[in-house]
Amino acid sequence: MTTIKLKAVTLYAVILMSLFGFAASSVADKEFADEKVVLQISDPNPFKQKLVLNVANNILKHYGPDQVEVEIVAFGPGLRLLFKNNMSSGRIQGLVDNGVRFSACSNTIRNMSKMLGHEPDLNSNAVKVAAGVVRILELEKAGYSLIKP
Repeated sequence: MTTIKLKAVTLYAVILMSLFGFAASSVADKEFADEKVVLQISDPNPFKQKLVLNVANNILKHYGPDQVEVEIVAFGPGLRLLFKNNMSSGRIQGLVDNGVRFSACSNTIRNMSKMLGHEPDLNSNAVKVAAGVVRILELEKAGYSLIKP
């Protein structure tokens, strides 16, 4: 295969993966992380949403952003945390700046879209995954500890 064809195939694969959310399937961004944590948010309560962000922040403070992998997976009523106009958008950006990933359940998005009559606007840092629970299972298999604050 020529170099040009190989580059074209590689570019095409990257575009397809980004379109279908496969980037969220990547698990180990920080190869030498001491800890790997997945935080579940499935509760609509603003107190619980604030709590999950506090826990992520506390984990970062304890281990340091380069020594820990943290992903927050939102599904069910907890998806509201990742709505574009959520009052915690600034805190989410700060966590993202320190390496925290945010996953949004596509099943929940689809169901909320039916109820709302349109797809909810999500925080630009939210990455859609096929199913929140499945994402958590994938992360657990990859050595992540599940925390449900």
